[in-house]
Amino acid sequence: MSIFTDDIISFKSVLRLAYNFLAGREYLKKKKFKDRKKLISVALPFSDLIYSAGAVPVFPIRMEKFKVNAYLNALNSAKSLIGWDLTTRLLSFVRQFDVLKILDTVMDDVIHTINEKYNELYELGIDNGIPSDFCYGITGLTGMFISKGKNVDANLNFTIRCSAWNKYSESLKNYVPRQIWVDVPPREYGNAIELLTDNISKAITDLEDVTGNLVTDNSLKKQFRIGNQIKRFYKTVLFECSASDFYPCNPATFAEILALLGLSFQDYNSNAQRYLENFSYLVKEMRERIDKGIGMDVSDMPRVMITPVFGGWEPETHEILYNLGARTIYADWELLKMLEEIPVGRNSNPVEDYARFVMNATMRGIGCDQETLTDSYIETAKDLNVDGLVFNQVFGCHSISNCYSQLRRKIRKKLEIPTTVINFNKIGENVEQVRTRLGAFMEMFR
Repeated sequence: MSIFTDDIISFKSVLRLAYNFLAGREYLKKKKFKDRKKLISVALPFSDLIYSAGAVPVFPIRMEKFKVNAYLNALNSAKSLIGWDLTTRLLSFVRQFDVLKILDTVMDDVIHTINEKYNELYELGIDNGIPSDFCYGITGLTGMFISKGKNVDANLNFTIRCSAWNKYSESLKNYVPRQIWVDVPPREYGNAIELLTDNISKAITDLEDVTGNLVTDNSLKKQFRIGNQIKRFYKTVLFECSASDFYPCNPATFAEILALLGLSFQDYNSNAQRYLENFSYLVKEMRERIDKGIGMDVSDMPRVMITPVFGGWEPETHEILYNLGARTIYADWELLKMLEEIPVGRNSNPVEDYARFVMNATMRGIGCDQETLTDSYIETAKDLNVDGLVFNQVFGCHSISNCYSQLRRKIRKKLEIPTTVINFNKIGENVEQVRTRLGAFMEMFR
């Protein structure tokens, strides 16, 4: 039985998150055709406006048909009869007799299933003429819209500093005629917040037109409260659970969970309240396992942050690092300022508060200049108290990947921790090269 099996089988929250991600196609079809909800695609963690308009946000890959692990299907089939709690206890008992061979690769299978689909959609983008010098993330996203764009009612775009991203966003009108734009000022000047507030208000008007629903201050604040709670739980996993010297599971499994959270955070699995409940239970389960000593002592394993991963990365890196004696942290949404909370004061202006959140994320996170971006890397690495950093240099990325030299100099001066760079073009393409590079990197901890 694999190293993942004993860890995952009793993590009901992780199983639910994984199932809700992979089974999104059927859920979204029900929302669209039975519940008459509008589906609005989004490709960055900016789903709050969509929820506030009573629509369903969807990270477009989740409209694809995935091969769902047999164990997850079994749980979903049984849950209405005996509940998730009893189901997991039952299967925990059965596994002792090695009857359910399907348990061996549950979480690993989930991540590899998603990444196989990413590669498939990347190839679809290439086949449809996407420039070969565009990064994996943008090419894969375009493939998602080529494949399933016809199923959404509109697409919500946010402009950022990356010129390739903005070209990609412009091209989406070929697949989704109804485009809703939030133009973000390229820098912070005198009336930037006022302009962005106006642009967000226009996007809200467009969402109201698509959905037929009125977006109110109360609906915005309600969604912000849900989002803020999710972000707090996300930070708890990153800053409390991942910082512990005792993990609630194998470190490789923990990295798989962080990968799943990074993927699902973009649209909250199309159901923010359900996602919040699952995230809350995940934190509860992790804390309980740590308190009871269920898991693994990792006090002698260096903590290594791999970043960036949101534009594509080789998922075998955390398994390679585990076998080399390290534990892996994925924290892109923290680093890119996507986990900042949005104020919900009684007399606050929620549209303006959202504008400040978006401006902060684009000026200091996902759309910022290299100087600010590298400072954010340093700040996050310091806050997470990592022992080393692996920079994932994505081929075709012209806004982030070329900042490594500057980042390395800053790390040597301010953090004095080991760092290395690995190259990425496509999942599964250069695993042995990555293994060699990470092997040399880990020698620095000997």
